[in-house]
Amino acid sequence: MSELKTWLKSQQEIVDRALDSLLPSEDTRPTTIHQAMRYSMFAGGKRLRPVLCLAAAEACSGNIEAALFPASAVEVMHTYSLVHDDLPCMDDDDLRRGRPTAHVVYGEGIAVLAGDALLTEAFTIVAQTPTTKRYNARDYVLELSQTGGSKKLIGGQVLDLEGEGKNLNQEQLVHIHEAKTAALLCSSLRLGGMSANCSAEQLQALTDFGYNLGLAFQVIDDILDVTQTTEQLGKTAGKDESVDKSTYPAILGLEEAKAEAVRLTQLALDALKPLGEQATRLEQIARYMLEREY
Repeated sequence: MSELKTWLKSQQEIVDRALDSLLPSEDTRPTTIHQAMRYSMFAGGKRLRPVLCLAAAEACSGNIEAALFPASAVEVMHTYSLVHDDLPCMDDDDLRRGRPTAHVVYGEGIAVLAGDALLTEAFTIVAQTPTTKRYNARDYVLELSQTGGSKKLIGGQVLDLEGEGKNLNQEQLVHIHEAKTAALLCSSLRLGGMSANCSAEQLQALTDFGYNLGLAFQVIDDILDVTQTTEQLGKTAGKDESVDKSTYPAILGLEEAKAEAVRLTQLALDALKPLGEQATRLEQIARYMLEREY
């Protein structure tokens, strides 16, 4: 496990350097918007999605230089979604990654625009992914745009907002998180594979892995929301219950929710079999995520 943590830290540092070079600097005019973008971008996130993107490229015999473009793009899109999710009109949270959220520091107007700018930058970045024999810029942009659109990421947030105060069943909850959480995580893996010119079989394996891992990630996130402190999480603990959201622990009970996380993780691991030993790093990450405490 210590070897994996060392590797994860090294990959996070690589991603941070790429993001620093790909995004406008703080002194680029107008400076306020670029400072706000970077404030949220470099707030100390785990960089899970870009790390998975790089690991997927590795599993398909790709190289990190090519994969850094989609890896950076998915993290920029993810950060935009967090900036907007935290707004008073959405989830209304004033703490993210252990420090005040963007709208608390810069005001709601600048936070909205910073999120908009990050979303736009994500497409600028992903379009720079080198062409392979099977995939080109059109494929990369289409993958990311469909993931971020009204049927997936945005649609999931809509369903999440509409579900507040309602007693949702497990099927309805899964539908929300297929779109809101699993879609971008899955796309991170797909884009990593595509940057490595993966075959159709490899792409399907990454897709199945990402879908189940994404749902497992959300189940674990829901569990941590009720079992960990604000200091441990770096965001407001107990937030879901305070706004009357349906969660896996609320619907299934804590122990059954833990069992569901194990079940989904195993499905994800089973999906990796066509990739063979090259997927060892992805397997390690999946097991590590199941045991995470923040």
